[in-house]
Amino acid sequence: MTTAHHALTAQASDAAIDTACRMLRLPTMRAQAADTIARAEREGLSYAGFLAELLMAECEDRDRRWAERRIRAAHFPREKSLRDFDYSANPNVDPAVIHNLATCDWITKGYPLCLIGDSGTGKSHLLIGLGTAAAMAGYRVRYTTAASLVNELVEAADDKQLGKTIARYGRVDLLEIDELGYLELDRRGAEMLFQVLTEREEKNSIAIASNEAFTGWSKTFTDPRLCAAIVDRLTFNATLIETGTESYRLARTKANRTSRAK
Repeated sequence: MTTAHHALTAQASDAAIDTACRMLRLPTMRAQAADTIARAEREGLSYAGFLAELLMAECEDRDRRWAERRIRAAHFPREKSLRDFDYSANPNVDPAVIHNLATCDWITKGYPLCLIGDSGTGKSHLLIGLGTAAAMAGYRVRYTTAASLVNELVEAADDKQLGKTIARYGRVDLLEIDELGYLELDRRGAEMLFQVLTEREEKNSIAIASNEAFTGWSKTFTDPRLCAAIVDRLTFNATLIETGTESYRLARTKANRTSRAK
């Protein structure tokens, strides 16, 4: 038994494409179908070429939407791009090292990254920029400050949800902890932070930014053995970048004031 196929009118075809794209959740194909059809007719595209155009547009737009979702899920406090980092203002930072980190090979291997330097030397910019690059490359990223993370862990422990919270932080491909070393942590908070690091050890990457050299971390982690264990977790197979002591943010502010005074 054969089934008769009747040619659809142009209007019916448009309606069918629109309905099918809605059902299959292909918003980009739906939005671009009419223009692509017109161009295919104008330029004589083959059926395969026409279909490839629409499918590639959908794939590219879907990748973009997923990247945007991963960036939002990372909870970055502000937008920072590696392209905008001023290497001339901070010669301590080697562009080749940052470009290599932007390939995300270290995240694939589960290696740590430590950014050490004074305030205003670009640590947070690099941390957010590298995290954004990782999110765009398909990795799950989570940014937090040390204080916020410890507070969340303490609240989770009080609500008997500590295990779930640590597991959630353990699952992301890259955990970024900013402002480590700014505040002294009590033993309970330090132990919980250590649990997060242990959960991720040699499995998923962690990146930290600190204004204290490792030798000064005893002011943050007052238990010497715990401090040594945390430093060990963060430095094994790590890339260490020292951003220096001169704040280019402060230098830029002074330069702007000087130029306005002239």
